[in-house]
Amino acid sequence: MLTERQGDRLPQWLDVVRQDDLPSLHTLATGIDRDRDALKRQMFGRADFGLLRKWVLLAP
Repeated sequence: MLTERQGDRLPQWLDVVRQDDLPSLHTLATGIDRDRDALKRQMFGRADFGLLRKWVLLAP
């Protein structure tokens, strides 16, 4: 998903993870959802794709 830049498949992947019997992956999925929501709030109305790409690539 990452190497082929198929980020649009993330929601479906998260749904599949939640249906599996792997509690540690459930925790990962919950964390990803929280991060996505925070990113949306933080970047709302401020950036185009170019700035978002730089922000993600240069994040510590």
